[in-house]
Amino acid sequence: MDRVCTFGRFLSRASTQIMSKKVIVTGGAGFIGAHTVVELGAEGYVPVIVDNFSNTEEGVIDGLEKIMGSRPIVYKHDCADEQAMTKVFENEKPFAVIHFAAYKAVGESVQQPLKYYENNLCSLINMLKLMVRYDVHHLVFSSSATVYSQPERLPVDENSPLLEATSPYGYTKQVCERIVRDTLRANAQMGAALLRYFNPIGAHESAHIGELPYGVPNNLVPFITQTAIGLREQLTIFGNDYNTPDGTCIRDYIHVTDLAKAHVKALNWLDNNPSRCEAFNLGQGVGNSVLEVVKTFEHVTGQKLNYVIGNRREGDVEQVWADATKANQVLGWKTELSLEKALEDAWRWEQRLASSRS
Repeated sequence: MDRVCTFGRFLSRASTQIMSKKVIVTGGAGFIGAHTVVELGAEGYVPVIVDNFSNTEEGVIDGLEKIMGSRPIVYKHDCADEQAMTKVFENEKPFAVIHFAAYKAVGESVQQPLKYYENNLCSLINMLKLMVRYDVHHLVFSSSATVYSQPERLPVDENSPLLEATSPYGYTKQVCERIVRDTLRANAQMGAALLRYFNPIGAHESAHIGELPYGVPNNLVPFITQTAIGLREQLTIFGNDYNTPDGTCIRDYIHVTDLAKAHVKALNWLDNNPSRCEAFNLGQGVGNSVLEVVKTFEHVTGQKLNYVIGNRREGDVEQVWADATKANQVLGWKTELSLEKALEDAWRWEQRLASSRS
């Protein structure tokens, strides 16, 4: 499917200068990608979504239209298809690329490593080749806190060593960061922001877009909401014998809207700081255990969860949370939305999905 819709400039406050700038957003119909499309549009950029819809639904575009007031530009392409992506670059003449498109499940990557190596590496290489060919200088890359593996000290900052990854997924992010850095060394006019996400959760406050996993969720919060709504009989917590206060894994959970806004901040920073390549942690700076998240969800929604303790999940690290000082100071970004707000929004999204199914 070629270009299927057009994007209207839906906020008058955006400057004419920014509004002329198109940004290719690979994986733009995914969870983080769709929320970033909203924030790009709100700041006057013109997002161009490229997604093969293998891990999301085309109905996400309807949700984006409701939020934004008009439909974004969408190409139904695989980023690994160089011929198809060449047409996108030729048609749209982008100012920048935000690259989300990748497989992202830690457990699945352990079971299917070649799938992850092929997709995650090849799609990035393809995008970089096209950026060089079409003289596109700005890249915002979707990396991950998994590059740190199990850090030697907490909170983890960007100077922490990248230890041996505990999963193929984590290793692909380490390798992708290296690929970006090497490419930029050979192309001095290019710049990149490597955004190391911690654990994005929540949904847009309108409940028009949110996390939409296929099959059994790999992430905690959609499994929580699906259990609460009755789609899942019970929630399994993977291990309660870790060296943490309650024995369950600790993560840094960040509202997806806060995360999406960081991409716009990174894009603005690149525009003002060409030929730079920096990594930035994106997190709340606070660790919450799996049990804490479960109990918080029960508190803010009034829903009692049926959960059991299972075995540890291969590839999981024990605990990690962010020092996001660099993103605060350099990008001018900070989180504004709480864990409670994220869980409330995720629950509202799950309820909307349930009503659409009935």
